Amino acid sequence: MITAIANAFRVPELRRRILFTLAIIAVYRIGAHIPVPGVDLERVQDIIEGQAALGLLNLFSGGALENFAVFALGIMPYITASIIMQLLQGVIPKVEQWAKEGEAGQRKITQTTRYLTLAISTVQAIAMLGLFQSALAPAGVTLDIVSRAIIVITLIAGTSLIMWMGELITQRGIGNGMSLMIFASIVARFPVAIVQSVRLGDTAMTLALVIIFVFVVAAVVTIDRGQRRIPVQYAKRVVGRKVYGGAGTYIPLKINGANVIPIIFASAILFFPAQIATLTGVEWMQRVGNSLSSGSLYYFFFAGLVIFFTYFYTALVFNPIDLADNLRKNGGFIPGVRPGKTTVNYLEKTMNRITLPGAVFLAAIAIAPTVLFRATGVTVLEQFGGASILIMVGVALETMTQLESQLKMRHYDGFFK
Repeated sequence: MITAIANAFRVPELRRRILFTLAIIAVYRIGAHIPVPGVDLERVQDIIEGQAALGLLNLFSGGALENFAVFALGIMPYITASIIMQLLQGVIPKVEQWAKEGEAGQRKITQTTRYLTLAISTVQAIAMLGLFQSALAPAGVTLDIVSRAIIVITLIAGTSLIMWMGELITQRGIGNGMSLMIFASIVARFPVAIVQSVRLGDTAMTLALVIIFVFVVAAVVTIDRGQRRIPVQYAKRVVGRKVYGGAGTYIPLKINGANVIPIIFASAILFFPAQIATLTGVEWMQRVGNSLSSGSLYYFFFAGLVIFFTYFYTALVFNPIDLADNLRKNGGFIPGVRPGKTTVNYLEKTMNRITLPGAVFLAAIAIAPTVLFRATGVTVLEQFGGASILIMVGVALETMTQLESQLKMRHYDGFFK
């Protein structure tokens, strides 16, 4: 691994990409500690400590929420907007048409996602301001119109800046920018929780956390690298004096083709109602939101959403019709399977079968550590369940895979042997 990193820094282009990514992440972490003007941080921290939903949102923002920082809203408005746009592809024909138009259509989807992100961040910023004002009301403190406008505009600008930085990483850096920013936020909070746990004298729980972390890392790597190889044979063709084809290869179908996307999507969907309920301050909505984010319903809905989004995202990225058509055009076939619709049905059936264990694995790993943490009653480590570990490991593997492909193109050894 050290050799692969050293090889990456030997290539000027890769070195620039890596340093650019690290620089953007550093700016993101700095912004998480710059508070919005006119905010009482002690009261904000008291509010967050008493709300489970806000505690998890604080985790995904890397502590920016408890600091009421410029990046307090985090990346979640963009994630929510992306989920809505992907769901609309199966509902609105126009959006589906954009998705099939290639680069031009993708630009339209990206632009619409940006506008939707601004709308969601505006609603969340106003709701967050309302929550902060309700906390100040007992002390007789009120904010004037100018202060309110500054807070709302600052929060919206912070989300816009995060969105822009994430896109910059995707275009000019290494890996997916949005995923890397969530990764950086979780990693930044992880050492703090371990230190707090040790200071509280909960050494056994800290040791258990390390053991579970190692186990989950090994399991996630195994599932992520696992694949079903569909054999493919190419017929021989004579073109002039040369003979083409006749060789055998395979189609690699990954067990976890959706990677960590289902976890991120499920977290955004499940905690969005809880966040809105907490920010609005309505009592019955807060009870429902807390039950969805920390009660027994959390496990049921979270597991269901993870499985649903695993199948949903896999269906988006895997098109058996195009794959079967490409095989037919190039003279390829799967032994024992007729070309055409039979091949499409075979690929669909195989992909659905191998996606199920991958989806169940993601749901189980995401929930099992959280159940164990909450059974011990240790609130410090409660927010660091399987979902956080899965996101960290999944994003790290995804980034390493992209870096691996770049090294292989330049005839260097990568991370995976």
